[in-house]
Amino acid sequence: MNTAPATARWTLDEREVSFTAVRAQGPGGQNVNKVSNAVHLRFCIRSSSLPEAIKARLLALRDRRLTTEGVLVIKAQGARSLELNRAEALARLRELIDRVAAPPTPRVPTKPTRASVARRIEGKVQRAGIKRLRARPQGGDLA
Repeated sequence: MNTAPATARWTLDEREVSFTAVRAQGPGGQNVNKVSNAVHLRFCIRSSSLPEAIKARLLALRDRRLTTEGVLVIKAQGARSLELNRAEALARLRELIDRVAAPPTPRVPTKPTRASVARRIEGKVQRAGIKRLRARPQGGDLA
C-alpha cells in the first residue's frame, strides 16, 4: 500500500517512514503501564522521494511536529491497538502532505473603491476632531 489517492500527483513510499512503538499517555489502567500501543511515526522530508515543491512547502510549515533536521514526528495513541494507531499516524501524514501538495493561490492585489477611501478619510477626520477637543485650550491667560 504505497500509493496515494488517484487525484494526487505524489506517492508516499512507506519504506521512507519509520514507526516506533511507545507507551501511551493518559488514563487506561494497568494496560497503559504494560503495553506499548502508541506509535511515533518519523518521516525525513529532505531524503524523501516527494517532489521538491512539496518538500519545500512541508519544510516551510510552522508546525511543532517538525524538527530542525527536517524530520516530521507524528504520535498516534487514540486506539488500543498498535495496528490502528499505525494506520492513524500514516493517514495523518498523508493528510498533511495532501494539504501542502496544492500550491497556494497567489494574492491578487485590488484597489480600494472611491467610496471606501472617502469613508476612511471621513473616519480619520472625525477621530482627529475628538482628539482636538481633548487637548488643552490654546492661548488665553489663565494667571
